[in-house]
Amino acid sequence: MLVTALSFIFVLGVLIFIHELGHFIVAKRVGIRVETFSLGFPPTIASKKYGETTYALGIIPLGGYVKMAGENPDDKMVGAPDEFMSKSVAQRAAVIFAGPFMNYLLAIVILIGVFYFTGRPIFDESHVIVGQVVEGDPAYKAGLKTGDQIVSLDGKVINNYDSLRFAIYSHKDRPLTLSWLHDGDTMSARITPRIETVPNAEGGIDSIGMIGFSEKILGYHKFGLWESAKRGFVTAHVIVYETVLFVKKFAFGEVSPKLIGGPIFIAQQSGREAEKGPSNLFFFMALLSVNLAILNVLPIPILDGGHLVFLAAEKIKGSPLSMKTRAIAQQVGLIFLLFLIVFVTYNDILRAFKGF
Repeated sequence: MLVTALSFIFVLGVLIFIHELGHFIVAKRVGIRVETFSLGFPPTIASKKYGETTYALGIIPLGGYVKMAGENPDDKMVGAPDEFMSKSVAQRAAVIFAGPFMNYLLAIVILIGVFYFTGRPIFDESHVIVGQVVEGDPAYKAGLKTGDQIVSLDGKVINNYDSLRFAIYSHKDRPLTLSWLHDGDTMSARITPRIETVPNAEGGIDSIGMIGFSEKILGYHKFGLWESAKRGFVTAHVIVYETVLFVKKFAFGEVSPKLIGGPIFIAQQSGREAEKGPSNLFFFMALLSVNLAILNVLPIPILDGGHLVFLAAEKIKGSPLSMKTRAIAQQVGLIFLLFLIVFVTYNDILRAFKGF
């Protein structure tokens, strides 16, 4: 529980800080007065003012914000040169876009670091060697040990972990015969997989068989800095592509909304990845960072993408949208965001109770 909580705070804290830092740096760069830089939402735990900016730490770790002078429709504006609305459309767009862009860059940097400092895991390509065995699961009860070599499944020779894994998935309702080598001796056992439920793309639940062991990692192949940079860059863009594809499918009703995770899911998954090791946690952070970047550029009022739409309309129209229009759009966006938070939290609770 402690690992989960600390991992969740660490992951979200870094992602939010980097996002808001992007807004902050570009705002200062173009001469906008930043009144507040907050990591977390109020109530405020601590705050300190340096120069013209108050730096705050909020008790709710689900976001943060950079409050710029003259940014909100209800702010009193005097037309001072350091107000947000006094800057050009291009400058304001740069400030808004900087947050998601920093999350995008962070994902690339993290992935480069994972390839450089950890590398790619090495597995036995011609044998299936047992790694971690989950205590209490069918494989553990059958006597399977770390370092054992899987020989066959139901009499069929096995030399590939993925083929073994998928074959076990299909044995959800019937026992299987597994044979393996242990210290040179051939062992065999009749094992009935436990049934695990997983969500599918239609929003339903699939059942698969699991016996509870992973493939042994023999070592890691580390890459040089240049190769790590290439692999990190490519991997980040694969994640971008998959994320955009999911958003597209979600928008057209091709995948179920039940697949969307919220804060509870992120917390649970952060804990799981942390237990696997730092590289797994950082890879998960890179994945979330890309998701946060793409979510924020969606054309939804109150999100960065919504603000960019306002600026595009202003550029076309030749003047800012009216205060009333912006205020109404912000309210609609806030209602939508609150609904989304409630919905994903509901999904998370269902996942917790249904065990997937």
